[in-house]
Amino acid sequence: MTEQERNRYIAEKLNEGHSLSDVQRLLDEECGEKITFMELRLLAAELEVDWDRIDAEQGKGEQIVEDVTKAPVAGGDGEGEQSGTVVSVSKVVRPGAVVSGDVTFKSGIQAEWYVDSYGRLGLNPQGEGRPDEEDIMEFQEELQRILAEQGMGG
Repeated sequence: MTEQERNRYIAEKLNEGHSLSDVQRLLDEECGEKITFMELRLLAAELEVDWDRIDAEQGKGEQIVEDVTKAPVAGGDGEGEQSGTVVSVSKVVRPGAVVSGDVTFKSGIQAEWYVDSYGRLGLNPQGEGRPDEEDIMEFQEELQRILAEQGMGG
């Protein structure tokens, strides 16, 4: 299977409504092509796929690929009031990043985050405040948990 045929196959399966995990499995089973989830995720972002239609059919809103994960950690009261760090994984990956998203720290400071192809974590705080050491530690723990749940590492 050529690269062009593989890409066409991936776009076709995604447009049919298959998840990235399904496409990864189908590539292996039907085409004998093994590809990591992260490679597929990056490749899919560059293909001509009608993400808006797929999102609308799956009730996913504006994002691509899989659910945006937002989950409070340490200090939540279990009644929906956020008192912990909230990390979201964006379905549209920032240029130059492997995975990216947003974070609202327990202290209220907001930032964009990304992991580059070398596995380096970067933060771009929004506004004037900067997260403290406790904020950073909590963020890193939550990010590792979320990425592990989504099969992107841990």
